[in-house]
Amino acid sequence: MRVMVIVKATADSEAGILPAPELLEAMMAFNEELVKAGLMLAGDGLKPSSAGKRVAFDGANRLVMDGPFAETKELIAGYWLWQVRDMDEAIAWVKRCPNPMPGPSEIEIRPLYEMDDFAEVATPEVAASDARLREKLGGA
Repeated sequence: MRVMVIVKATADSEAGILPAPELLEAMMAFNEELVKAGLMLAGDGLKPSSAGKRVAFDGANRLVMDGPFAETKELIAGYWLWQVRDMDEAIAWVKRCPNPMPGPSEIEIRPLYEMDDFAEVATPEVAASDARLREKLGGA
């Protein structure tokens, strides 16, 4: 199963405060463990929401909003994409992760939809299109 592991933002990450060298080294070592274990598909830190944009959709209308965005606790500071056996394996790896922030922080784990989850509604053409796209993306 694939999961997105979401590092929640904090006031420090939203202020653009970079991690201490020791934390950066610890996170790089953790990433190396994930790669060696064959779990990590992708991962990166995100700049503060002040550097971002949001696009709101309402029918055919689009509204672009500039960051920063309110509710720091709802924002994302970074992510990984992992391929794991099950949620228990993902939890075990997150528990091994260095605290990604200088103070209290949270990491959320969310399973990704797989094409099998859409079996009731996906036509064979949609499934074939998904398979072609995944192949072009390297099988992710």
